[in-house]
Amino acid sequence: MSKMSLIPAFDMPNNGKCKTCMLTKITRQPFKYVVRECKVLDLIHSDICDFHATPSLGNKKYVVTFIDDASRYCYVYLLHSKDDALDKFKIYKQQVELHKNELIEVLCTDIGGEYYDPVYFESTGIIHQTTSPYTPQQNGVAERKNKTLKETLNSLLSYSELSEGLWGEAMLTACYILNKTPNKRSKNTPYELWCKKVPNLSYLKVWGCRVVVRLTEPKRKTLGERLIESRDAIFDEERFTSIPRPRNMIHQSSSKSATQAEDVSGGASFVPKTRKSTRARIAKSFGSDFQLYLVEGMRNETISQHQYCFNIEEDPKTFSEAMASRDVHFWKEAIHDEIDSIMHNNTWVLAYLPPGCKALGCKWILKRKMKVDGTIDKYKARLVIQGFRQKEGIDFFDTYAPVAIISTIRLLLALAAIHNLVIHQMDVKTAFLNGDLDEEIYMKQPEGFVLPGNGHKVCKLKKSLYGLKQGPKQWHRKFDDVV
Repeated sequence: MSKMSLIPAFDMPNNGKCKTCMLTKITRQPFKYVVRECKVLDLIHSDICDFHATPSLGNKKYVVTFIDDASRYCYVYLLHSKDDALDKFKIYKQQVELHKNELIEVLCTDIGGEYYDPVYFESTGIIHQTTSPYTPQQNGVAERKNKTLKETLNSLLSYSELSEGLWGEAMLTACYILNKTPNKRSKNTPYELWCKKVPNLSYLKVWGCRVVVRLTEPKRKTLGERLIESRDAIFDEERFTSIPRPRNMIHQSSSKSATQAEDVSGGASFVPKTRKSTRARIAKSFGSDFQLYLVEGMRNETISQHQYCFNIEEDPKTFSEAMASRDVHFWKEAIHDEIDSIMHNNTWVLAYLPPGCKALGCKWILKRKMKVDGTIDKYKARLVIQGFRQKEGIDFFDTYAPVAIISTIRLLLALAAIHNLVIHQMDVKTAFLNGDLDEEIYMKQPEGFVLPGNGHKVCKLKKSLYGLKQGPKQWHRKFDDVV
């Protein structure tokens, strides 16, 4: 404007840059496309994707991906928590380095603390590169892969009309498919660059379709998270079966909205009688050695002639049944969580059973906690003592436990709404284990946790357990004293 004589002339600074403009008009630097010349395992991209809102069948809430930069071949692992990411990388490192006979040189992740272990990376010689804060574009390979996996996952669930709880199985299938399909970057598939051979896609079936599987008796091989492996299967790729909803979620049509008609003369309504067949309905059967499942997907190239199918089994009724079930890993985790809580609270000490005393038995109660859509929320184990064998006046005295009246709760909620107060809700995990016992009670050691060399001893309870007659009272007294 000065050169055009629109404003008076003035002296410009030597550098020709305005500090105020630099402070107020700074923009982000562009991300240029980077061309890297590298071979397999030179550079690995990794990122964690959060599915916290909807746990998978195995109660997994996160996904971690490991992508080779040269071939873009991807590995996917389901995680319970973000802390498991480094452990999965160690498994991935050992597997691919042994398979490819090469060493991983660089691992590129975001700046999150999941991989923070300088000692490990220094000992292995791997360079751990991290992105700048709030700059996911620097880890674009992993971020783009997460987006593609999510899109494929949603397509699988939408087309098959299956529950969101099956996102874990859909994610593994999506990764398997994408590894064997070409992309814009290269005409060759990631599988071909990784394994040096053309992939075989002739055995793929529609994910989520119905399948009839022949079971070989008496042997029945099971794998992994509720999977059945069978070579003998008949696929119906035109039919899909969603997981049945819980009975309390099935919509019942109101009788009032059923074809009611109003009598013109008298104004009274009537419901016409419907004809109902008296023929007994019999479910279609393929024989005693056949069962119906949902196709879950393929796992790897070596099982091209084997199909994996989805099935749900009942809750185990005993400890031994849980240890023999397909979900033994999840039952073990739930049982160990319960034992850890018991040991942390110093619930009992091992002692000799005094003469004239009898030790109460105990039992493991194992339940799958389901969500409203029929998917598994979590696996829960509870050690319950056989309190029904207690004798009043000897093993317990008072059993009362004050309970809040619903009208009192409503009154408090109304006061909070009127005065615009904030309401906090809390829950105490394994609440009854906090109650102190006044009586002397002995219990047999729980199944699966009998200490070697101490099988003749019993548990002398110091704290209450679920199942004790005085458990609710002792917990309330402890909570009242603390508060």
